[in-house]
Amino acid sequence: MITYEYPLNERIRTLLRLEDLFERARNFLTRTDPYDHHVALVTLFEILEVAGRADLKSDLLQELERQKQVLLTFRGNPDISQDVLEAVLGDIERATGALFAMTGRVGQYLRENDWLMAIKQRTGIPGGACEFDLPAYHYWLHRPVEDRITELAGWIGPLYSLRDGSAIILRILRESGKPQEINATAGTFQQMLGGRTAQMLRVRLEPDIPCVPEISANKYVLNIRFLSQATDETRSRTAERDVPFELTFCNL
Repeated sequence: MITYEYPLNERIRTLLRLEDLFERARNFLTRTDPYDHHVALVTLFEILEVAGRADLKSDLLQELERQKQVLLTFRGNPDISQDVLEAVLGDIERATGALFAMTGRVGQYLRENDWLMAIKQRTGIPGGACEFDLPAYHYWLHRPVEDRITELAGWIGPLYSLRDGSAIILRILRESGKPQEINATAGTFQQMLGGRTAQMLRVRLEPDIPCVPEISANKYVLNIRFLSQATDETRSRTAERDVPFELTFCNL
């Protein structure tokens, strides 16, 4: 199944972006080619931009504390696995402690690194990181692989508390909903929400269905239009076929 997630507020949108960026950085950091490490470094700069929101850290701490208080009410409940519950509470405690240990502005140690900021400025220009623009960076890309990996890990490591806190919240969010099997007649689906609240929608499709969902939603109505992805078409259009899919409303 291919999963499409649609955030319904800015906070969840930010957490999903961070999740994607941290996963991309992890993927390229573990490789050995200089071009892969260039992508890892550019991704680190993107993480710095997204994580630069002044209220991100406090938002994470508040939400983790709220989830902790909710989970504590399940202690002793015979219908809940106490081992799983304690494991999640332990994860929350560790993530909260790591976030509290972050002092000052998020990523300030990176902003104070003039060498990194010079690279960041040039990578914002198409082709701006060529060797004649940044000879010192060109030299760094030719250093031993182990040295590059160690330095990349050192630059991104202090931000992992944001990654871990976000991961806990997104895991709880994803597990909060109950999937519904739905059929979109002629590629379209509409549902009146009637005051129903959600922070994220999850749409899942079989990979052999050549469609992608176009989602729009507000507090009154949800609209999903499935766009055909036929390879012989130059412009996307609404699928003419019925599209079976799985829909989940997720809410913390």
